[in-house]
Amino acid sequence: MIERIWSGKSPLYLLLLPLSWLYGLISNLIRYSYKSGLKKSWRAPVPVVVVGNLTAGGNGKTPVVIWLVETLQQHGLRVGVVSRGYGGKAESYPLVLTADTKAAQAGDEPVLIFQRTGAPVAVSPVRSDAVKALLAAHELDVIITDDGLQHYALQRDVEIVVVDGVRRFGNGHWLPAGPMRERQARLRSVDAVITNGGTALAGELAMVLQPGKAVNLVTGEQRDAAMLKNVVAMAGIGHPPRFFATLKQLGVDLQKEIAFADHQAYSPEQISATVHPGQQLLMTEKDAVKCRSFAQPDWWYLPVEAKIQGLQAEKLLQKIADLILKTHL
Repeated sequence: MIERIWSGKSPLYLLLLPLSWLYGLISNLIRYSYKSGLKKSWRAPVPVVVVGNLTAGGNGKTPVVIWLVETLQQHGLRVGVVSRGYGGKAESYPLVLTADTKAAQAGDEPVLIFQRTGAPVAVSPVRSDAVKALLAAHELDVIITDDGLQHYALQRDVEIVVVDGVRRFGNGHWLPAGPMRERQARLRSVDAVITNGGTALAGELAMVLQPGKAVNLVTGEQRDAAMLKNVVAMAGIGHPPRFFATLKQLGVDLQKEIAFADHQAYSPEQISATVHPGQQLLMTEKDAVKCRSFAQPDWWYLPVEAKIQGLQAEKLLQKIADLILKTHL
């Protein structure tokens, strides 16, 4: 239902407009309070790059963070990542992730980024505290913030917005009548717009999510996803239909599609009940970080990798490198 409302296919959004206008008013007041100096923001001693979005729901932001971290690492740069840690609850903050940190503590996306990139990661509702904790523990050249475009208490040097190229901005209204956290005009003030799928507009960086081989949660075995039989597909992400569509494009033998809420916590009983004897469970990598500790032999996940190429991507990376160079002069 919410997808129909946000896409403009249902007139029910009209009932939510008063709440939407209130959201927009509060959002603009918060941004103005920092921009005008009424509220103080904190600047890190190293460049800060924000990867965020204007809309609620899954846009492909985390794969962009991973792409950016790995690309900068390949250039010999020391990269740290901070996040709010949605879906996790730590005993205390800031929390610097280790190999033993669970998604229930730090959130699924920070754990995924940590496992995929090996970069230092810290989470805290106050992102500046997470940055300070990372810098106290590691010598870093740059900080990437996973989400946080609207977290103006932390100053940033580069802003990157990830846009769903198919859904774009829906009906264009603020939450809850529409999907917008900020209006589309905000794009004029950011450094780069990365468009995930669909058609990138003029000035936007085109991105595609390239799936890898399915990975067994227990053994680590890799196999072409199309080789799996009687597959139950499971996705607890911002936009599950994108995952299911990918599996169909790969020719996966889908028996059932199960969508969970984004950042949902799982129990062994809950997940085991989705699969019958003779079926194989195929989930997203983001779900896998929450299920690995109680995984069964017939459970698999499908990793995806962001592919962003071209002159604009090179210019974005060069801008970040130049900012890092300035801090060392």
